[in-house]
Amino acid sequence: MSDLAALFLTVKLPVMTEVSRALVRSFQDENISVATIHSIVSKDPALTTRILRIANSAGYRMPREVKSLEDAVAMVGLTQIRTLALSACINEAFPVIQGLDRQDFWKNSMACAGFSKWLAGGAGLDVQQAWLAGMMVRLGELLIAEFDPVKLPEIERQPHIPGQRWRREQELLGYTETQVTAELARRWNFPDEIVQGLDTASDPLNAKPFNPLGGVIHLAGWLAEMPFSEPIIIDAIPADVIEALKLDPDWLRQAIPQPDSFFDISELSEARELA
Repeated sequence: MSDLAALFLTVKLPVMTEVSRALVRSFQDENISVATIHSIVSKDPALTTRILRIANSAGYRMPREVKSLEDAVAMVGLTQIRTLALSACINEAFPVIQGLDRQDFWKNSMACAGFSKWLAGGAGLDVQQAWLAGMMVRLGELLIAEFDPVKLPEIERQPHIPGQRWRREQELLGYTETQVTAELARRWNFPDEIVQGLDTASDPLNAKPFNPLGGVIHLAGWLAEMPFSEPIIIDAIPADVIEALKLDPDWLRQAIPQPDSFFDISELSEARELA
């Protein structure tokens, strides 16, 4: 039996709710309507309450109180409300892990999601799938921490050097969080494209054939670990993966987004504690 198989025989898998599944399916519809998202989210009153609490938090600086889901969609935006709702569902599905800074975890996850979407656009890939895969990629670490909590401090050892966490996981466990997340996504019946992208993300150039989504997530993971999004950091990420994706380094330097432009859901942790 492989070590990865042993993990999935041991841990209690998080449950993907029907609301979560409907939100995932909605990412495959480029013309999704406000009414559809409202119908999905409103089926879960607790989720609606959490969304309103976060929309009214200091981070969003709303000009007035957000009193309803309709208000939230109008003031925050359909895309961000859907993003917040799905992220909140996934956050709720996993236990709180001792020794892991949950706010930092979600900040990093959303940065990875945002960079994945940006890179996918440059590489001509499905940007919605890339965002979803980038947001999920670190979920495997939560299962690793449940399965083998003794190794978590070593995996999370500071400083967080880009790519280092995956190398530590491979050395300590024989597999990486990306492979754990891929297996979880397969069991959750996510599209095969997302499963394969996640499975190859920690070492995309060794995948035969090369998986472009895996390459995108790999680069996004590096960028998400870097403290600043300045053009010069493009020179620090793996050039061979950039080349495999046929991305133009000059375009990357000119167009790189700032992390504060991405949707920040780190307050989900606080909202969960208050719920």
